[in-house]
Amino acid sequence: MSGKRPSLPPGGPPPGPARVLISSCLLGQKVRYDGGHKRDPFLAETLGRFVEYVPVCPEVECGLPVPREAMRLAGDPAAPRLVTIETGVDHTARLARFTAARLRDLAPRGLCGYVCKTGSPSCAMKAGLFTKAFMVRFPFVPVEEEGRLQDPVLREMFVEKVFTLRRFRDAVGRGRSRGFLVAFHTDHKLLLLAHGRTAYAEMGRLVARANELPAGTLFARYRELLVKALALRPTPAKRADVLVHMMGHFKRELSAAGKRELLELIARYRLGLEPFVAPMTLVRHYVRQYDVSYLARQVVLDPHPGELGLLSHV
Repeated sequence: MSGKRPSLPPGGPPPGPARVLISSCLLGQKVRYDGGHKRDPFLAETLGRFVEYVPVCPEVECGLPVPREAMRLAGDPAAPRLVTIETGVDHTARLARFTAARLRDLAPRGLCGYVCKTGSPSCAMKAGLFTKAFMVRFPFVPVEEEGRLQDPVLREMFVEKVFTLRRFRDAVGRGRSRGFLVAFHTDHKLLLLAHGRTAYAEMGRLVARANELPAGTLFARYRELLVKALALRPTPAKRADVLVHMMGHFKRELSAAGKRELLELIARYRLGLEPFVAPMTLVRHYVRQYDVSYLARQVVLDPHPGELGLLSHV
């Protein structure tokens, strides 16, 4: 058994790399106010091998020099102004003009994620003026700060979202076929189940009504539920339940010793004594050994490039 998922139907653009917007300083570009950078090795060297980055530095791209006077957000928290710390020069309008133009330019790029700079008055996730506007304009694109990505669970969740959205964009790009949406959902069932049964069930009910809804409505609602589901943390308990569910597809073929070994490994993962990759590696082995076609196509087996090593830490 090859383990490869069914090929996509012909027509439309071929699948491409996940395109991710990123604060330029995180890639090592010397664009910060002090002339320096904040290069992040994981983002630049590791994840960068598997995605296509679109760098952005709102402050430099709106016309401010490097180096430049440091800035802060001031005034009404609901509508803050971007002003220089020492001289009080207001750059709010300049940044707003750039932001509007850049967001228009980004609209057709098919972004699958955005990594922004912690603490930046233009790029920070909670208060940065450019990032806040980005999140309003692109509410379904996952956004994270590089500081938060030091948390292995948040890092794995963000990368999972990026690659799942890339696959979903491929589905949409092929003509919004109801049949392909059903195939996409089937391939992602166990991945979604690991995030929670409620969201999983709601998406299943929507797909069951696929032929009753206009294609535009169907895909828009599915995307909304997909993003909602992936935002839920996949706890060890949830993932352990999925592993046991997967075991059910080949338990008749397993020896008593094989069952005991896998169940013990799942139990150790549930208790935090083993990383998720440990029982999942054994499940992958049995899927190949027993040629379990339904499981072979499940994205949960390989939700993102294994070279990233993300499942070794969650």
